[in-house]
Amino acid sequence: MFSIYILTYNEEIDIAACIESAMLSDDVIVVDSYSSDRTLEIASCYDVRVVKHRFESHGRQRTWMLQEVPAKHEWIYILEADERMTKELFQECLEAIKTTEYVGYYAAERVMFMGSWIRRSTQYPRYQMRLLKPGKVWFSDYGHTEREVCEGATSFLKETYPHYTCSKGLSRWIDKHNRYSTDEAVETLRQLDKGSVNWRELFLGRSEVEKRRALKDLSLRLPFRPLVRFVYMYFFLGGFLDGRGGFAWCTLQAFYEYLILLKVWELKHLPQSPLDDPSQPIPPDDTNVDATTVSSSPR
Repeated sequence: MFSIYILTYNEEIDIAACIESAMLSDDVIVVDSYSSDRTLEIASCYDVRVVKHRFESHGRQRTWMLQEVPAKHEWIYILEADERMTKELFQECLEAIKTTEYVGYYAAERVMFMGSWIRRSTQYPRYQMRLLKPGKVWFSDYGHTEREVCEGATSFLKETYPHYTCSKGLSRWIDKHNRYSTDEAVETLRQLDKGSVNWRELFLGRSEVEKRRALKDLSLRLPFRPLVRFVYMYFFLGGFLDGRGGFAWCTLQAFYEYLILLKVWELKHLPQSPLDDPSQPIPPDDTNVDATTVSSSPR
């Protein structure tokens, strides 16, 4: 058996369905970033543990979780609230953890948007580190998200998981990506100043993860990034075959790229106050840690 961590912040719309999909495991832990909606109230209706920790960044939240929140089992699976565990994926994970050869496994997401699977324009299969052994894998920050650091070999799962990326509505998606674009703008400037493109991994990478990361570093250096991204996703990846949802998805991603470029310009040309600088640490009163365990019967 393996434990399942669920990361949450104001997830009252998704949390019940997410927990119910995770209850295939006998150890489900909700790691909440002090939600202000009904997330914790809903989670308390299930036989799960709830731990609260102030959010700092995606990488630090995951690393804190792995270091400070003990799991019942040797292996753990990381699930986000707008994702679902499936029976098929769960069974494959049970088989995967029998080996001692690997310290972690990547799983591919199926992006669900406007009622359908956006298969082509989302660069499917796009893999994320999900099943892992604590102590052998941790996470560092990269842009608005995280990258895993592994002490040992990794492999890939064949089964996939659904990701309802716009389950809370378009306004929430836009608000979230407005915040993400600020972190991506900072990362863009850092990469242009100190980073480089790994051409070997771009063309000869051993896995889709290596190739995708090298492609990301290359894309930061391309002119007309929003237009290039739309053309690449919609025409070269076949987004036009994803129907109306594919066109909407590609348009939103191009808009997101343009937002990043505008914020890069802002960082270069407009004065920044310490409160507006994403690189500044969170004030001490925002770093408090509190843990609460809740155990009850499922609804």
